[in-house]
Amino acid sequence: MFIPPASPWTVPFDGGFDVRAAPTAPPADAPPAKRLRKELRALVREFDDLQRKLYGEDRHALLLVFQALDAAGKDSTIRAVLRGVNPAGVHVTPFGRPSSLELQHDFLWRTARHLPERGHVGVFNRSYYEEVLVVRVHPQLLEPQRLPGPESPQALWEGRLESIRDHERHLARSGTAVLKFWLNVSKDEQTRRLLSRLDEPEKHWKFEMADVREREHHEAYLDAYQAVFDATSRPWAPWYAIPADDKPFMRRAVAGVVVDALRALDPSHPLAPPIAPGEEERIRALLAAELREADAGA
Repeated sequence: MFIPPASPWTVPFDGGFDVRAAPTAPPADAPPAKRLRKELRALVREFDDLQRKLYGEDRHALLLVFQALDAAGKDSTIRAVLRGVNPAGVHVTPFGRPSSLELQHDFLWRTARHLPERGHVGVFNRSYYEEVLVVRVHPQLLEPQRLPGPESPQALWEGRLESIRDHERHLARSGTAVLKFWLNVSKDEQTRRLLSRLDEPEKHWKFEMADVREREHHEAYLDAYQAVFDATSRPWAPWYAIPADDKPFMRRAVAGVVVDALRALDPSHPLAPPIAPGEEERIRALLAAELREADAGA
C-alpha cells in the first residue's frame, strides 16, 4: 500500500489537529509571489513528466480531493496546478447538488463512478466529503436520501466517516494514491473575495447569495471539518491543510505535495518489447523508402 510522503501541511493522524488553530496565511519566511510562481511553473513541468510515466506504466492511479469553504480558490488552484499537464491522462469532476438518480444510491456511488483508472489522475472538486460536511450542517438534506432508520445523528455521521475510511483504504490497497486538500481560507479573506465578485464585472457570474448565507454557519462548518480530519486523515489517505489566504503560496504548496507523491511513486516508462535480430534495420529501410517516394512525388 502506497503511503504518501510527509509534508509540513499534513493533518496529523492522531486526532491532535485543531482546525481553528490551523494557519490561513503563509509563514513569515515564505518566498515572494514572483518566486512562488516560478517554482509553480517548474513543478507543473515535472508533474507533466511524471504523469506521462504514470500513464505509460499503467500501475497506479492518483486521486486529488479538494474541499474548502466558498471562495477559497479551489477552481483556480486546480487550473493552475494542472495547466500544462497532458489532458489525456487527467479528469476533473466537480460535484454539486446530487441528482435524483444519485439520491437513489448510497452516498459513495456518485463519486465511485468517476474514480481514475490506472495510469490516470482524477481530481474531485468537492467530493463524498460533502455528505459529512454540508449535509451535517444542513441535516434537512438527508430527507431526499430516504435512508433506513431510525438512527441517531451521531451514529449516522460516525458510520459515514467509517465508510469513507474503509473506502479510501480499499483504494490505497488497489493502487490509487489518495491526496486530500483542505484550502483553509480565513473568514476575512473570504469576505474580500466575495466582495471582489461584486466589484469586478468579470467575476459577477461567480457570485451567489447562497455563499453569503452559508457564512452564518461558519462555526458549524469548522466543527464538521474537525470531525472529518480526526476520523479520516490517515497515512494512506492524508489530509493537507493548506493556507489559502495567499493564492500564489497555496498553489505552489498544493503542486509541491502532488509532485512529492508522484516522485515517491517513482513511475517509469514501460520497456519496449524486444525487436527480432535484423527487424529494426528492415523497418528503418521500409520507412526510408516511403519518405523517398513521398519526396519524389512532391
